[in-house]
Amino acid sequence: MHGTLQRLFGYKAWADDELLTALARLGDESPVTRLAIRAFSHSHVVDRIFLSHLRGKEPPFRSTNLIELPTLERLSADIRASDQDYLDHLRELQPDRLVEDIDFLFTDGVPGRMSREEILLHVITHGVGHRGQISAVMLLHSAPPARDGFTTYLHMAEAGTRRPTHA
Repeated sequence: MHGTLQRLFGYKAWADDELLTALARLGDESPVTRLAIRAFSHSHVVDRIFLSHLRGKEPPFRSTNLIELPTLERLSADIRASDQDYLDHLRELQPDRLVEDIDFLFTDGVPGRMSREEILLHVITHGVGHRGQISAVMLLHSAPPARDGFTTYLHMAEAGTRRPTHA
């Protein structure tokens, strides 16, 4: 599972970058941009909260939504740095620690307990959902969405090992 998680977080970083790049092409005046910033900032805040749980630290946010939204430029830099933090975390994480349970408080104060593996899978699936929302809004506004397929990522990132062995 550890190798799969590393691939999934590589995919997340790639898909986030693809979408952020597509949004930057639309510009700040696009009606899509403000909606995208709201959804993407929420997803980013959740990423940061759960990374703090994984690291045994106090969460940097008390809510999953920001009162004041960042610019797309600032959010892009923060998301890219966060994606790298997750990749670094996975590189350092011993695979046998994936089953460890972590106790934490959700932002509404309700106690929670998840394994490291469950937290990591939540971060992946949560991000996929919000990238999908943003892509849907782009389509509704006749803006081409970013490439975001896991298979596209795998065949690009691991091109040498993704070729058929027989003709």
